[in-house]
Amino acid sequence: MALSSTKKIKTPKPQALDVYSWQGVNRKGKKISGELSAPNQMALKAQLRKQGVTPGKIKKKAKPLFGMSGEKKITPGDIAVITRQIATMLGAGVPLVQTIEMIGKGHDNGRMQKLLAEIGNKLQSGIPLSECLREHRLYFDDLYCDLVQSGEQSGALETIFDRIVTFKEKSEALKAKIKKAMTYPIAVLLIAGVVTSILLIFVVPVFAEIFAGFGAERPPFTQLVLEISEFMQAYWYLGLAGIFGAIWLFKRAHRNSQKFRDNVDKNILKIPVIGSLLEKATVARFARTLSTTFAAGVPLPDALQSAAGASGNAVFRDAILEIKAEVISGMQMNLAMRNCNLFPPMVIQMVAIGEESGAVDDMLAKVANVYEAEVDNAVDSLTSLLEPLIMAVLGVVIGGLIIAMYLPIFQIGAII
Repeated sequence: MALSSTKKIKTPKPQALDVYSWQGVNRKGKKISGELSAPNQMALKAQLRKQGVTPGKIKKKAKPLFGMSGEKKITPGDIAVITRQIATMLGAGVPLVQTIEMIGKGHDNGRMQKLLAEIGNKLQSGIPLSECLREHRLYFDDLYCDLVQSGEQSGALETIFDRIVTFKEKSEALKAKIKKAMTYPIAVLLIAGVVTSILLIFVVPVFAEIFAGFGAERPPFTQLVLEISEFMQAYWYLGLAGIFGAIWLFKRAHRNSQKFRDNVDKNILKIPVIGSLLEKATVARFARTLSTTFAAGVPLPDALQSAAGASGNAVFRDAILEIKAEVISGMQMNLAMRNCNLFPPMVIQMVAIGEESGAVDDMLAKVANVYEAEVDNAVDSLTSLLEPLIMAVLGVVIGGLIIAMYLPIFQIGAII
């Protein structure tokens, strides 16, 4: 009996790329020069020869002492921009390898140049684009790579990139709206807390010294403010440490505990106004993701799996996974959505119409458009509502401190 042993083959790590300045001669005998990223000089010369350039002088560019010049963090917005550029150039008939190379050379971010140069080098060696992208999951998630793979298999990469562009741009716009809704009140309340702390630590003690010379009994409200001021002067560092400690513990628990993340997602939907806004944003994200993947030819169960991962909320994620299980068992998607008691009736009705007409992707795209518009309106309404509310809170807090400080003066004036 023969025994067979299998060895685990380690995937080689991609080589680090360096930037080289080069000079050479093209096919017409004209001297040209430029800059390219490559793992070493041999690879660079091979790359130049493929472009019809006879390499001459090559010099490796030195890295700056502090940090990397011209290199910034690659953001999801940057990925959306290059996706738009790829879709445009593919639509114009430019070959894929040349498209990646041209976009990389024209980008002003050094990190993006290196990323695209590495992808371009692998494409030239015959590796499919989807596999090249999967090696950079930090920038290209599974949904992005799956869509590209479906485009490669169907031979419609240009169409797929158009769909990815729409999806990425809509997703980034939705994120920006949610961030705007959350950032404004937090920033204002943070400023209010800083101003109040400064008043209590530095301004109120000046009044306390003045009151000490009066010899009269202080009003209860003034006494309360003075006691808070004394506490903050003595223990301000404990309060600051407590705030930072709470933030650190929250982030750590959120990062390490799936149960904690699920509870946060469940409770955040119960917050008045904010919860409703997040629900609409999640429904919009679900509909946009499912529409994009289903239209790209991805099977419905796989499309639902992608939509669950992209939902951004544990409550909706679990519900979508339940819908997927029921769809696999043979149930229509609109009935499965109705059973989970989470999606609005309008969304379920639109899906039912799509299933009857065979145009689920179109119906879901319309649902996404409707809910993205609702999120936009909700953010504007929330901002308009919060502005007077926050001003009122600031007025009560700061005005209360001022009244507390002037109450003893008013009493002395009345006695005189």
